Amino acid sequence: MFRPKLPDVPTPPPTVAPQQTQAPVSTGGRPVAPYLGVGAGAVATVVVLGVVLTALLAAVAVSAVSVAIAAVVLRSLVTSAHKR
Repeated sequence: MFRPKLPDVPTPPPTVAPQQTQAPVSTGGRPVAPYLGVGAGAVATVVVLGVVLTALLAAVAVSAVSVAIAAVVLRSLVTSAHKR
């Protein structure tokens, strides 16, 4: 839905690959290819998600402080009313 439309990439002309003289070394079973495709979209998503979560945390903290202040004020009003 939010992915940009990229233009088609023209295919390069075929080239002759040089012969390998050594056998390829195994990488331990974990492919590296999925980590190479991380682009600017993923980074932007992480940044936006961090900003949104930080804003939500700040909103919860402000709400908790205001509720605590209201509780202290109401408690002082109730105790002062009982003393009279």
